[in-house]
This record gives sequence, C-alpha cells and structure tokens, in this order.
Amino acid sequence: MRKSRTSRANVVSSFTVVKGSLIEETYEAFKAWDLSASRTENLRRYQEGGVVAASSQSWLHNTAKVLHRRFDPAGRDRPLVELAQNGCERDVWKPILLYHMTRDEFLVCDFLVHWLYPRYVEGTYRLRTDDVIDYLRTLSKKKDVVWSGSWSENTTSRVASGLLRIAEDFGLLKGKMVREFTSYHLPEESFLYLLHAMVEKKQNAHRVVTSPDWRMYLLSAEDVENEVLRLHQFHKLHYQVAGSLAQLDLPCATSADYARELAL
Repeated sequence: MRKSRTSRANVVSSFTVVKGSLIEETYEAFKAWDLSASRTENLRRYQEGGVVAASSQSWLHNTAKVLHRRFDPAGRDRPLVELAQNGCERDVWKPILLYHMTRDEFLVCDFLVHWLYPRYVEGTYRLRTDDVIDYLRTLSKKKDVVWSGSWSENTTSRVASGLLRIAEDFGLLKGKMVREFTSYHLPEESFLYLLHAMVEKKQNAHRVVTSPDWRMYLLSAEDVENEVLRLHQFHKLHYQVAGSLAQLDLPCATSADYARELAL
C-alpha cells in the first residue's frame, strides 16, 4: 500500500516559497516522470541530472525537495503529469499547477486568496515587499496555523519577496521592485479543469461557483458565474439556477478524466 501524504495545509513554511514557483522545472520533471516507478526513484533520477538544466547539484537537490513536498505525482497530482507528458500548453497548464500546489501550500494559497485578491478589489495600484511583510506578521495571530521554524527579519523579507515573485510567475502581477496587477485571463480549458476539480471537492454547484479558490485567479463569484453561463450557452456544460438552487453538469465525471480529454 502506498504511504499516504501528511497534509501541510495549515503549515506556514518559508522553504518552498523562497525556492519559488519552479513552473518550468516542474513541467520538465513531470514530462520525464515514470509513473511505473516510485516517487523516490523519479526524484533520484531527477537529481542525477539530464531532466532540466541545473546550475549546481545543490540546486537540483533543493528543487527535488520542493517537488517532494508539493506533489503526489502517482496520486492526486497525476493529471499534472499526464498533461505535461501529452504536451499541454504552458498557459493552460500553469493555472492547473497553481491549484494543485496550493492544496497543501498554505502560505501561497492564503496570500493569494486573503491578501492579494482584496488588494485587487480595492484597486491597489502598486505592491511592495514591505506591504507583504505586514501581512506575514498578521499570521502569528491565527490560532489554527502551524509555524515551521522561527524566522529572522531576513527570512521574512525573503518570503514576502518570494510570494510576490510567485504571483508574478503565474501572470497575476508584473514588475520587479514594485509590482502591479496584470489583466489576467484564465484560459477556458483551465477553467473547465478547475470546475471539475472543485466539484469533486465541494459537490455543490453553488459552493463551486462561490469558492474562495477562484480568487487565486483574481475572479469574483460573479465573474465565475458569468463564465459558467457563457460555457452553458455554447453547450460546453449544463448549468441551471432556480432561486437558491443550482445544478452544474460537466463534460466528464472527474478532473482526471477531463485532463485526459484535454490531452487528446
């Protein structure tokens, strides 16, 4: 029996944030992933080199450690592997990657949903590292959060900078020293995948449409419902609303099935 993963959904950790999004590295690692082999074997082969261009052995080791913490390629994250191996376009794959990596990566998810999105709604024009440092300090007041290690001022600054850089890597922000919001567009294929994944998790159409997870893509519940209605109009899904009741029927039974359809 495959050993189950220990959830890190409420753990505040600096390591993976400082190492960054690693979008290209993850794509290439999954493109070369052998689903018939164990995660340990795959990561050992990754560290031996040849999968991605590496500046040092230490960099390969740390990247492999991030992959180990973030993903379960043979389990719930298998669609990411199959999509990469079937040549899914990066612009479609990246938003799906963000959803998968934030299932356990509390800090990135909380930052995007509860700090960055409200700044977007407020119309904040410029974002700086110091702004994010203030947000990080508020996390110590949350009783349900587990801290991994103690942070120095330098670590806190690096984490704040890392969070902004991750948002930039996923196309939500632009700029270097001072960040600004972009006109972000979530591809239709990615949107449909996320609908499938959220239906599996929430099993309620209203809760799917109003899920806070959409805020990671700078989308309000109204934005989501408008897109669902548009897709209904073009017969790409079925959506009915009657008062407080809603019914959502999707093309595939699961997100994994949709990923396989997307890869064809």
